[in-house]
Amino acid sequence: MNPTTVGVIGIIIMVAMFMTKMPVAYVMTMVGFVGFATLISFEGALNLLPSNFYESFISYDLSTIPLYVLMGQLAFNCGISRKLYNTAYTFLGNTKGGLAMATVASCTAFGSVCGSSPATAATMATVGMPEMRRFGYSDSLAAGSVASGGGLGMIMPPSIVLIIYGILTQQSIGALFVSGIFPAILMTFLFIIAIYINCKIYPEDGPQGEKFTISQKLKSVKDLIDTLAVFILVMSGLFWGFFTPTESAAVGVFGVIAVALIRKELTWRGFVKSLYETMLTTCMIMFLIAGAVVFGKFLAVTRIPFEMATWVGQFDLPPYMIMGIIVGIYFVGGCFMDSLGLIMLTIPVFYPVVINLGYDPIWFGVIIVLVTEMGVITPPVGINVYVVYGVSQNVVGDIALESIFKGIFPFLVATIIGIMILMMFPNIVLFLPNFMY
Repeated sequence: MNPTTVGVIGIIIMVAMFMTKMPVAYVMTMVGFVGFATLISFEGALNLLPSNFYESFISYDLSTIPLYVLMGQLAFNCGISRKLYNTAYTFLGNTKGGLAMATVASCTAFGSVCGSSPATAATMATVGMPEMRRFGYSDSLAAGSVASGGGLGMIMPPSIVLIIYGILTQQSIGALFVSGIFPAILMTFLFIIAIYINCKIYPEDGPQGEKFTISQKLKSVKDLIDTLAVFILVMSGLFWGFFTPTESAAVGVFGVIAVALIRKELTWRGFVKSLYETMLTTCMIMFLIAGAVVFGKFLAVTRIPFEMATWVGQFDLPPYMIMGIIVGIYFVGGCFMDSLGLIMLTIPVFYPVVINLGYDPIWFGVIIVLVTEMGVITPPVGINVYVVYGVSQNVVGDIALESIFKGIFPFLVATIIGIMILMMFPNIVLFLPNFMY
């Protein structure tokens, strides 16, 4: 049996194991180990496993991840997320669907100090779901806006997914960070427009809230100072070269702790809870990375990435149509896999193809993050949907899973439109990195 056939069988087995809801990290590790042992040797696979895990866990670049996760957890436990939500509600609450719009805007703002899509969704579900339930919002719009808005945490810097992409492709993480700012703002506006149109068609989904005076709105702006201060501290340091992306994560953690201590809003219990939740999230991500590395070594010896690159490159099609095929593959894959796992699994395959087609690697990174953003809200995996569903059981009581999946449809359409805009106008992505770097 030739290596490519073994690789195809391994991928089929891996997808079948995903269907059983086994953890992605374990599945990729097991399939990669058995496949490598089949093609090379059992002894080689035994050496591969510990060396790859060790190299992943001691990586200096990957130390960025626990620090950014900790920054997000600290921001949540010291009340920054609630302040962001209150400010957004003050400006948008008196329009139909205003609370859902405020939720989306708050997700984008919280993403600037979090970097994780599920963490953003969980945080905003805790803050926003009770308020939208209290004002009579439909479960589909309320939960759909939280789950979809949480996906904006993947693109708004600092983004853990962009960090992983940068490490895999050897691209500047700082450039990737700033490239996500304008797309995140664009997607926020598209989501708000989607909510507005939805409430025009179904006005009962998002009743109009209370109206605030101009002085109340201006007064609420001061609640943004904490987030802006941390965001500017991290991004300006990266821009001026005062510190590396890894150091910027540490600076961000210090900034959040400093703000929390000055305002006396972080308790010892909240600090310990932040450390505990950071440990859980970091372990999950690190095992996922290590598993993807093992599976990637198996893919390399099967020569599937090279065969795939050659196959796609042989299409007598314009580059934009080939890119459309790649985006479609990512969209379908995102329906069945976690976004981090999908990116780590497929980048070795498609990245060489994209570069050969002449596309900018920074632009491609943002596009892929947006496509996988759709994956976090689409069935059957839809991790953000399940996060919102689980959190909602605790904060608002019973809510149907079908209602959440129904509620994400307007945001799914908005995301597709956003991807099309960025593909037609790549300078929206590239303007800031070209200007700053």
